[in-house]
Amino acid sequence: MTGWTGDFKRRLERAAELRSYRGAGISSDEEAELEAAEAKEREKRKKVDDARRAEYLIRDAMAQGKFDNLKYAGKPIPGLGEAYDPDWWVKGLIQRENISGLGPQAILLRGEDAGLDAKLDAQFTEEQVRDILADFNARVIDARRQLQGGPPVVTKTRDIDAEVERWRQRRADRSKAAPPEPEPPRTWWQRLWRGTT
Repeated sequence: MTGWTGDFKRRLERAAELRSYRGAGISSDEEAELEAAEAKEREKRKKVDDARRAEYLIRDAMAQGKFDNLKYAGKPIPGLGEAYDPDWWVKGLIQRENISGLGPQAILLRGEDAGLDAKLDAQFTEEQVRDILADFNARVIDARRQLQGGPPVVTKTRDIDAEVERWRQRRADRSKAAPPEPEPPRTWWQRLWRGTT
């Protein structure tokens, strides 16, 4: 041990030794020496500035391996340098938990509008398509009427007759593009009965 750490340890051992003898009739000189050593240590601790203390604690933690295998080791810290957002924790929760269906009505309607054609193409009847479009248009109009703040509702309502016609056209194009289903192979009995092999 070198430097002040060795000296500090010796004083600490001496203070512990003197404390153990305190009840065993130590002299007042030794007790005064103990008090002086404790006062000196307190003064030393006061003189050590926060930066040195923090540096020491960081080096000690590194030596113990507390900084090994951290989540963002070697990567930039996410969100560092961005403007403060009071709803950062809500946005982080939604992203981590992959929660959908939450958010401003304007944003939800934009996302639904983008995927509406695929949803319509999955329907089998014209009545189902008309019901979906009527519901969508009603929610767009309702969102425009509400004054709750947030982003503006820029999603347009859809013309039901025009959308039904587009749905029919896409459906016809798919049926033309799809190859005809092959005829299932005949069983041995069918081949024998028809006379072909």
